[in-house]
Amino acid sequence: METRELRYFVAVAEELHFGRAAARLGIAQPPLSRAIGQLERRLGVTLLERTSRSVALTEAGGVLLREARAALAAVEAAARRTRRAAAPEPGIVLVTKAGASGELLAKLLDAYAAEPGAVPVDVQLCGIGEQERLLRDGRADVALLHLPYDEPAGFDTEVLTVERQVVVLPAGHPLTTAPSLRMADVADLPDLPLPRWPEPDGSYRPGRGPEVRGNSQLYQLIALGRACAVLPDSARTHLRRDLVAVPLLDAPEITTLIAWPPHSRSRAVAGLVRAATRL
Repeated sequence: METRELRYFVAVAEELHFGRAAARLGIAQPPLSRAIGQLERRLGVTLLERTSRSVALTEAGGVLLREARAALAAVEAAARRTRRAAAPEPGIVLVTKAGASGELLAKLLDAYAAEPGAVPVDVQLCGIGEQERLLRDGRADVALLHLPYDEPAGFDTEVLTVERQVVVLPAGHPLTTAPSLRMADVADLPDLPLPRWPEPDGSYRPGRGPEVRGNSQLYQLIALGRACAVLPDSARTHLRRDLVAVPLLDAPEITTLIAWPPHSRSRAVAGLVRAATRL
């Protein structure tokens, strides 16, 4: 299969409409239809069920959509990393979620800077759950991921830290006097709902909690008495004076990983990983 065919198929599979897919690709509809038909004949399977009114993915089409997205992302990642390797000034890109692992990240950068042959590290701060996508598509060389929230499948990883979680409440709330709490104590507080973070596509799940996109916004909402939040224990170091963190006894632990592509042969990435595992 050619990358052109995969791009054509992904466009049709995502739009479920040949006209919209053709417009998205900037080509006429007849050659797009012929290309999809040729792809089906070559594979010997039906990828799309077509009627005069609709287009739907078959089970085989769903499999190819997942595989095609991964293959196209790998091709794009290879191109990005190749261009970066040819840059006049060597360097690596590290991506991490904004507001997370701040103290660990500072220690990591200092430790790597002391490594022989260390190169500049471009730190890119991203939104919730974006690290793995940036690492998969080649915009980053290495990432800090957090289990159980991020997906490390397909990467090489090393565990850096494991920590408990806390609930962050506005100062003065009655629960701040407790030495510890459980998830049931904070899961459905009438006055302090848990926030809703964006999904990978930018949408929000239904719920009564406020929609948030970053920790600064979240902390202000908590201080105003509009929300509470369950966060890693390391978040204590960034809390304002009008916020209080109380340990949660039964919240899942947060494991921070350093992750990189398994096929990476970058000496700089290897040096960064060595520095991270020595912390």
